[in-house]
Amino acid sequence: MPKDIDAKESGIGAATKRREDIRFLSGTGNYTDDINVNGQAYVHFLRSDVAHGRISSLETTAAAAMPGVLRIFTGADFEGVGGLPCGWQVTDRFGEVMQEPAHPVLAQGKVRHVGDPIAAVVAETPEQARDAAEAIELEIEELPAVIDMKAALQDGAPKVHDDLTSNLCYDWGFVEENKDAVNKAFDAAAHVTTLELVNNRLIANPMEPRVAVGDFNRATGDSTLYTTSQNPHVIRLLMGAFVLGIPEHKLRVVAPDVGGGFGSKIFHYAEEAFCTFAAKALNRAVKWTSSRSEAFMSDAHGRDHVTKIELALDADNNFTALRTDTLANMGAYLSTFAPSVPTWLHGTLMAGNYKTPLIYVNVKAVFTNTVPVDAYRGAGRPEATYQLERVIDKAARELGVDPIALRRQNFITEFPYATPVAVEYDTGDYVATMDKLEEIADLAGFAARRAESEKAGKLRGLGVNCYIEACGIAPSNLVGQLGARAGLYESATVRVNATGGIVVMTGSHSHGQGHETSFPQVISSMIGIPEDMVEIEHGDTNNAPMGMGTYGSRSLAVGGSAMVRATEKIIAKAKKIAAHLMEAADADIELKDGKFSVAGTDKSVAWGDVTLAAYVPHNYPLEEIEPGLEETAFYDPANFTYPSGAYACEVEVDPDTGKVTIERFAAADDFGNIVNPMIVDGQVHGGIGQGIGQALLEGCVYDENGQLLSASFMDYAMPRADDVPFYQVDHSCQTPCTHNPLGVKGCGEAGAIGSPPAVVNAVVDALQSAGKPVTHIDMPLSPARVWAAMQG
Repeated sequence: MPKDIDAKESGIGAATKRREDIRFLSGTGNYTDDINVNGQAYVHFLRSDVAHGRISSLETTAAAAMPGVLRIFTGADFEGVGGLPCGWQVTDRFGEVMQEPAHPVLAQGKVRHVGDPIAAVVAETPEQARDAAEAIELEIEELPAVIDMKAALQDGAPKVHDDLTSNLCYDWGFVEENKDAVNKAFDAAAHVTTLELVNNRLIANPMEPRVAVGDFNRATGDSTLYTTSQNPHVIRLLMGAFVLGIPEHKLRVVAPDVGGGFGSKIFHYAEEAFCTFAAKALNRAVKWTSSRSEAFMSDAHGRDHVTKIELALDADNNFTALRTDTLANMGAYLSTFAPSVPTWLHGTLMAGNYKTPLIYVNVKAVFTNTVPVDAYRGAGRPEATYQLERVIDKAARELGVDPIALRRQNFITEFPYATPVAVEYDTGDYVATMDKLEEIADLAGFAARRAESEKAGKLRGLGVNCYIEACGIAPSNLVGQLGARAGLYESATVRVNATGGIVVMTGSHSHGQGHETSFPQVISSMIGIPEDMVEIEHGDTNNAPMGMGTYGSRSLAVGGSAMVRATEKIIAKAKKIAAHLMEAADADIELKDGKFSVAGTDKSVAWGDVTLAAYVPHNYPLEEIEPGLEETAFYDPANFTYPSGAYACEVEVDPDTGKVTIERFAAADDFGNIVNPMIVDGQVHGGIGQGIGQALLEGCVYDENGQLLSASFMDYAMPRADDVPFYQVDHSCQTPCTHNPLGVKGCGEAGAIGSPPAVVNAVVDALQSAGKPVTHIDMPLSPARVWAAMQG
């Protein structure tokens, strides 16, 4: 953390400590599992223990008679009820829309992955529900499962969905009109580097497992769902309109404190719909709390791409063309945002930081008998960055040139820059971030550190990586053309109380981002009042205006911009009141440090006096201004934001065991303007930790029958404290975003995007320093994989 991080005490740019941490660290947070409705019952789901099969018999009579059992629900109870909807429709390269199978709340006729819910037992206690679920007599005719994506696309492969023509969801090409020109560029290239790689399947494993509590008010006909969600308004829209047929004004969704999401809590899940449905059916609240074992086989997984990437260069080592072919695993069903991740959130970022004139990306999305796959921290951008930065590193080694020099030679240096994959970067300075990286990582001292490692019998490697990402996921008119089935704006209501305090109700949701701290910093800077006079409310659809929630590093860039626009309306109205109080013209009123003044005079009136006048309008131009001081704004950005950066990783490899130890890690990021540098540091630290987890430790593994082999923390290796080093991070290279009022870009996913290729590049470098002819190792780089690679 920079030494001067506390130089500013408040407002934008200050490293204000997170106020929400007081309740989190003292055990007084209000998580979904802390919510208990009077008289609630509990549900336990009977889940499939096979990956693919027909339900031949399902007998619940004996189980229903067991103590405490209120009712057992099966797929038959949901006939006529909508299935879980997909929120994004992709059109393939032939102009055909994707294949979109039904996704029932409870399995109907078939099960399609281990963990697919078949029946749900509602009972007085969790134990009674579990005991009754175990007593259900279930017979499944097991069918051949398809787990491998290539096998799933072969003629005659078992179909995950009988009503589809094949297991191919879509065959997407981008940009299709570039294809012939790209192929010609490869034919004319002086050098072509080819790399085949796997972006390993991950399980998010947030600290708090998912929870759902459904409630129904018979007197009013209102349904309420308490849930662990990153976007309660979207859950209300999807579940109410497309699954249960509940009008939005009769459905309330509340997402209280949420202990981490990383993307896995964006989506609408069957358990949410079930608890809401069952509460009405039983006229009684119904609660479900996921066990960690359930989470492994019911939370959406992430990544899982297999890619061939090719880079063409001319005789001067300039990039001339890039093409990729990717198989992207959708799992058994289409999760909420799943189709967009390998396409629009991945293909549009394949230019990276480089001025490659021609790019073609092909993605085939495949159904398999596995848990559905959807967005996980970074969502498409880590997959794009990993492909690009690994193939560039391999090209540098094949050409015998310095990997940093090759990147620098091909950097984009003029902005705005329209890429060949349909996005326009508004600002950036990739040379500056690389300069800063070389400084903070002390790359000049690497040779000496390598020599010291070799003396100790270890192989030391250096890996460098650049990244760019698209944050904000907007504007709505663009994403609508790309297949999004919802607008992707954000909203805020700013309510000023009579005594000057402010409550902000935001459509964004905080599950670790620190909104309750950083959002007040913005308003404090705009008005000049203490930050503790501003409260942030979120997560309740009955309070906040319609919003799209938090993901894609959009909270501040989109949600914060809505808050700024609403606050600007507040200030404009308050200036009119102040002008009236001081008998001056509106245009002459200035606001600074919580005080309105008349320009060029000593006349002034305090913020609190103006807000009181708004609610006690004894001296008030009622014919011109309404009483009160409350405004709402919806903000729909004109473009994505484009954070970028450069990362360096140094590793030591034990040549006897293959064990990789990360010795140093440095990150130089450009996030545009910074509101709270401490929160930014924390977001980068966490993201790098997750990226290191993917690179070295984490891997979701199925066997050939579709059984999940990594279904607990005994088999799925999460990074621990001793797996990560102390990080050297810097975000002083700031090129502000040009199209939002704060000039911010987003920081929440950068670490997870930039770190995996840096780690893998470093390990390959270490092995090549010992003369090992290793050009690539697929993640996770376990000791066994690294050792095997060293053996040839």
